[in-house]
Parts: sequence; C-alpha cells; structure tokens
Amino acid sequence: MAHPKRKISKTRRDKRRTHYKASVPQIATDSTTGEAHLYHRAHWHEGKLYYRGNVLIDKAEEVEA
Repeated sequence: MAHPKRKISKTRRDKRRTHYKASVPQIATDSTTGEAHLYHRAHWHEGKLYYRGNVLIDKAEEVEA
C-alpha cells in the first residue's frame, strides 16, 4: 500500500476541498396550487399528491372508499 512520506497539513487539505460546495436546491412553484417544491418531485398539498400540476393521489377519496 502507498503511504504518504509527509503529513498533509490541515491548511493544505482544506485548500484542496474548497471546491466541494453544497449547491442550493432548485425551487419550483406549482402552477395549480402555487406551492413551492423541489423540481422533479411530487409534493403534498391539502391531502393531495401533485406532480407537474396533476393530482396523483387524493387522500379524501381513499378514506371514503
């Protein structure tokens, strides 16, 4: 196995890691509900699961059935 000849200092290590940054998540607004959500993700609003402005699951219908 390869071993380093010298210890890498904390400063040098941290300089190398300066480019690893957390990106800000893209927030979209649903055209139907006006609810903010992540892109390409379904989201719940008032007991309904929406994706791209369409209702996928309605909790109210499941309770009645």
